[in-house]
Amino acid sequence: MVAAVVSFVGQPIKQFLDKIRIRKIKIPHALSALLAVLTIILVFLGLIALFVPLIVNQAAAISEIDVDKLSQNLEGTTHWLDTKLHSLGMIKNGQTLQSFIITQAKSLVGIGSVGAMLGNLISAAGNIFVGVFAIFFISFFFIKDENMFEELVLLIVPEKHDKATRVVIQDSKELLKRYFIGISAELLCVMLLITLGLWIFGIKNALLIGFFAGIMNIIPYLGPVIGSAIGIILGITATMAGGNYNELMPAFFKLLGVFVTVQLIDNNILVPLIYAKSVKSHPLEIFLVIIMGGSLAGLLGMLLAVPVYTVLRVIAREFFQQFRVVQKMTETMDQK
Repeated sequence: MVAAVVSFVGQPIKQFLDKIRIRKIKIPHALSALLAVLTIILVFLGLIALFVPLIVNQAAAISEIDVDKLSQNLEGTTHWLDTKLHSLGMIKNGQTLQSFIITQAKSLVGIGSVGAMLGNLISAAGNIFVGVFAIFFISFFFIKDENMFEELVLLIVPEKHDKATRVVIQDSKELLKRYFIGISAELLCVMLLITLGLWIFGIKNALLIGFFAGIMNIIPYLGPVIGSAIGIILGITATMAGGNYNELMPAFFKLLGVFVTVQLIDNNILVPLIYAKSVKSHPLEIFLVIIMGGSLAGLLGMLLAVPVYTVLRVIAREFFQQFRVVQKMTETMDQK
């Protein structure tokens, strides 16, 4: 499925390269497909090259935080938290929040856990490499022969349904292409708005925070909350790294204000345009589909809910049009 999405991006690049002629010599079709895949890989590597140094700088900044000064600055707050946590029974009598955190951290970062963590990282790196290679390998053939998927489906479909099946495939590809292009545009807009807002308020590492918040935004409904939380933590740590401990609360409210404003713009302008118009569904319909996807398959279900539902609507329109519920659900699909 990821390879199919990559092929949606690569098809326009391949089509552009196919039109290029050098002294009446046309670029071979297979080479155009290969160049399209390489272009996507280069863009992916470029993003890594851009943001890895920012992440390293953020980590270095965190290591420079003066813990003693921070502790003195937050002494009143931590004392209030200690009192509340003791009253709730969340930490033992005589134990402070600071000592509780240190104890938990030591238990998590033991010799055995570090070894296990390294083993898991090595295993995950191997799986990721194989997965990424498989995605781009399959994408190359999907881009090279855009009818490959259609031909594979037609092999298992009864011959009498060939015409309807071709319509389903073509309409699904068109709607999904619009959907994924719209999602990409939404992520880019969210990244730019958050980055611009934080830059205006003078928050450090605005680009890194905007990038993470934008990427998390791909998860419907839950993603913006996670992205905002990560963004606020990164912004606060950047402020602490600069030694501006008196600016923590102002920085927090600036960060919160930017994220709330951007999410209002996203939810009221971008999401209705992308989720509703790109797949021609009512926003409430999309909301219910995402909730059902999440209940069935968790986070992955939420991510795949809209694309899967889009394909199912196209199939229902072609094969089950005699049912009134299908007629009602698909009536907007023929609207321009």
